[in-house]
Amino acid sequence: MTEKQRAAVVHNPVKVDREDLERIVGALEAELDWEPTLWLETSVEDAGQGPAREALDAGVDVVVAAGGDGTVRAVAEALRGTGTSLGLLPSGTGNLLARNLDLTLSDAERALRVAFTGDDRAIDVALARLRREDGETEEHAFVVMAGMGLDARMLSETDDDLKAKAGWLAYVHAISKVLRDPNELKFALRLDDGEARRVRAHTVIVGNCGSLPAGILLLPDAAVDDGVLDVVVLRPGSLLGWLQAISRVIWDNGVLRRLPWRKNAPERPSRALVYSTARTLDLRLTEPHEVELDGDAFGTAVALRVSVEPGALQVKVPFSD
Repeated sequence: MTEKQRAAVVHNPVKVDREDLERIVGALEAELDWEPTLWLETSVEDAGQGPAREALDAGVDVVVAAGGDGTVRAVAEALRGTGTSLGLLPSGTGNLLARNLDLTLSDAERALRVAFTGDDRAIDVALARLRREDGETEEHAFVVMAGMGLDARMLSETDDDLKAKAGWLAYVHAISKVLRDPNELKFALRLDDGEARRVRAHTVIVGNCGSLPAGILLLPDAAVDDGVLDVVVLRPGSLLGWLQAISRVIWDNGVLRRLPWRKNAPERPSRALVYSTARTLDLRLTEPHEVELDGDAFGTAVALRVSVEPGALQVKVPFSD
């Protein structure tokens, strides 16, 4: 007799309605003849790593992350390298990994069916090692993007209550505050085994994938399974530089690159946005700056090392034809 499969759902009780999910999951259990699902909540103290490890200890076949980007990141951190699949039930304002995998964002029944019955796709996981000002270090995984500079400061300035009510509109006020901040990052940057170079910039972003909400393609060549990290350094320097950066992201990346006859066209050179790729990135700052991982603030650091673990995470996606 074939052993029945079992799922676990790690859910953020603030962002999802468990009662609605239990109805959908119960119907899938009956249809597929699966064991009763293990339900585990996240908390302020534990964004999902602990519940995901509890699910692994229970021997489940798939762990569904039901929540925002922070829940997905935390569950992925626990599942990486285990072979146990991650299912995605998007919720919240970003849903960045689901967007980059072209998964449904608004149909819970479809998303859960994919989580229970879909194909496994191996994707890369990025590891960020942060060194604090007091010399302490800590390591966290992420699956979408890490950043220092403007985007991290924007997150620290965003009102959580307004974000819950207005979604991405809550960032508008934060962006206006950050753009008035003249502070720049000053750091030494080394990619792989290359020479370290000194850089002044507003933002550094390291991506495992490149799409943001509203169709913004920040890292146009990034792919979740290419075994490399995509890096962009934003250093506009002037109002003209800001306009060039915005034009590059919104027009070149978001419009022109999506046209069939423009896909392989050479990129316009820009001093405002400098792109590169690497398997490891080392960044040493002259003073502590804020860090964000997959849209969550992680405090300040004086150094950051990012590396990639190719194919370390299995994610459930729709069956391919």
